[in-house]
Amino acid sequence: MSTGERVGKQSDAGHPSAALTSTGDASTLRPALAILCLSASLGGLEINTIKFSGWMRERGWPITLLVPPHSPLADWAAREQLAYITLSARRKSLAVVTAWRLAQYLRAHNIRVLLVTQNKDLGFVSLVKLLMGKELRIVYQQHMQIGIPKRDWFHTQRFAMLDAWLSPLPGLAQQVTHMTRFDPAKVHVVPLGIDLQRFVAPDLTKQEAREQLQLPSETPLLGVLGRFDDGKGQDFVIEVLHQLRTHHQQPVELVLMGELTRNEGDTYWQQLQAQVQQLGLTQYVHFRPFRPDTEVFYRAIDVFVLASVSETYGMVTIEAMASGLPVVASATGGTLEIVQDGQTGLLYPLRDVQTCVQQVLLCLQQPALRQALGQSASQRAQAEYSHVRQCELTEQILLELA
Repeated sequence: MSTGERVGKQSDAGHPSAALTSTGDASTLRPALAILCLSASLGGLEINTIKFSGWMRERGWPITLLVPPHSPLADWAAREQLAYITLSARRKSLAVVTAWRLAQYLRAHNIRVLLVTQNKDLGFVSLVKLLMGKELRIVYQQHMQIGIPKRDWFHTQRFAMLDAWLSPLPGLAQQVTHMTRFDPAKVHVVPLGIDLQRFVAPDLTKQEAREQLQLPSETPLLGVLGRFDDGKGQDFVIEVLHQLRTHHQQPVELVLMGELTRNEGDTYWQQLQAQVQQLGLTQYVHFRPFRPDTEVFYRAIDVFVLASVSETYGMVTIEAMASGLPVVASATGGTLEIVQDGQTGLLYPLRDVQTCVQQVLLCLQQPALRQALGQSASQRAQAEYSHVRQCELTEQILLELA
């Protein structure tokens, strides 16, 4: 099939059989699973989708990714040799046709479980559910906060199409109960996980990591990892660095790793460049492009700073914790549940430069505190946020539905 406003061309990665397949344990059968994310961007949600797909495939699940054509997700799926088809439902006038084609594809390949990772795709998925009825089970893997109450008739009907709702944090699960009319019995807390081994025991030294990223070998380094977007607060951290260097005479520098938000221009990027130049920080702020082996970034820095305006579930926060770094984070969103202030990290009020500066100073000036925070953070990450735990919890739900 051709790409475009319909089910697109299947990848050559080796499409899995849609029949139930044995995974070595004769008592355990894995139904075919489709994972849908129609995002044209590449951020935490999209990366999580690809990684989760790979982990589930390794555990014996026949996986098919449903992604937009000519997108970072399609490119990444091809590199990872994940079976995928391209699909676009952006034009509402053709959404019904696209949904019909997808329903036909799912039936033909005996795929009866569909996991959705992006909230804005639920409308399209509802069309597929209407066409397939009880033939199809739909699971929503939540990545974003609900935001405003959605107890109206429209959202109630849309959410009724879901057979399970996976929330990554208890607080987010409570939001679902309080802000929607969705059946609480179908809400499950399943933390999004990471491949802990990459971060707990990276196969390189701090010196080697800094050499790879062409960073100063001895200077204390703060680090921010994320898309260059005003919601991520890189401009805020640049101001924190300015305060540390001018008012506190700290010989500290800053690493900003990330990429531009796709299709949204470079206005914010240019703003950051101007800010750095205006504050005389050109040689102390190091911009680096995003790279998949993020463990190199964490290994290179000394303090991780999160300045997001509203981080539902900070995967970068969890990665930094697993890496044994002290985390200084804005007290908003899901961060309040992930970071335990004074135990696994230090929090500060949103956009409060002076408090953030003081928290960073504690980490820089008290090595024992910095080490204790990092150790506690790593222990918590290993206990709560393993990708193995995420897959096991998700499997229990999928197998019950299937």
